[in-house]
Amino acid sequence: MARSPASRGARAATLSDVARLAGVSVATASKALNGRNHVHAQTRARVLEAAQQLSFSPNSLARGLLAGRSGTVGLLTSDLVGRFSLPILMGAEDAFGAGQVSVFLCDARGDAIRERHHVQALVSRRVDGLIVVGSSTDPRPPLVEGVDVPVVYAYAPSEDPADLSIVPDNVGAGRMAVEHLIACGRTRIAHISGDRDYSAARDRVVGAEAALEAAGLEPVGEVAYGTWSEGWGRAAAGLVLDRHPELDAILCGSDQVARGVLDTLRERGRAVPEDVAVMGFDNWEVVATGSRPGLTSVDMNLEELGRTAARAMFDAIDNEHARGVQTTQCRVVIRGSTAPVA
Repeated sequence: MARSPASRGARAATLSDVARLAGVSVATASKALNGRNHVHAQTRARVLEAAQQLSFSPNSLARGLLAGRSGTVGLLTSDLVGRFSLPILMGAEDAFGAGQVSVFLCDARGDAIRERHHVQALVSRRVDGLIVVGSSTDPRPPLVEGVDVPVVYAYAPSEDPADLSIVPDNVGAGRMAVEHLIACGRTRIAHISGDRDYSAARDRVVGAEAALEAAGLEPVGEVAYGTWSEGWGRAAAGLVLDRHPELDAILCGSDQVARGVLDTLRERGRAVPEDVAVMGFDNWEVVATGSRPGLTSVDMNLEELGRTAARAMFDAIDNEHARGVQTTQCRVVIRGSTAPVA
């Protein structure tokens, strides 16, 4: 009787061994083991049973997918010193698995010539794919032609709809922020945002206004656009309070803007959250937890975005490259600045 690969003792079982024993393709076995959709329950059970019989560990998945390849992926960023790229990198490395896939990190510093140089260097090293992380959520030009490996864009989408881009759901983030404020009993909500030219700012306004409309509420004044700074938050809060002293909540385009808003409210003798609830975006821990009171903020789930981009890269390497823009869900982190009204 033929022995299974695990019983031979010569080598660890591979994804191909699992697929062969389960009677499915390697791609289907990969999807089943990763918990992805579009796999029949009976097929998934058969793959899991085969993996157990062969003592195939989840950590072996990357080796199986990358059999015959270099086992390296390039991660190209323009914002290595910023707070957005690093969580995405951490999430991507989590998904690739420690020791399973090596990540080459390159910082283009927002320079197109430097970016082309890094791309050429990475391709010459025979990386199996590239993850391109933008410094903002604004669409960016696709990489130069001639890149013959899969490319996944993260945070900043590619301008080419044929590319695959993984971005945070900023429309959904704006919606859930206002829904949280309404759940806290707030009905007169003003909105102080950052730079109008940023797609994230505009998208969050779309979501916020949709949530207000669904609740039968009108926004308090027009959205105040400015800069992503505490100084703008302080100045804008003063203007909004002068025009609309009846407001009971202020949604801010970033945590830095919210810190400035908190300063002005304190100077005006408006208690937070008793008189006015304040909410930010980005959940920048050092700012949100250092505020008094602690700042409720929308977390963009950037580590999960990185994990999603890495999983998409695995699919692309496995010849299942998706197209278009995919969004990842954000979440509200509740702190003292939006305690529910008694």
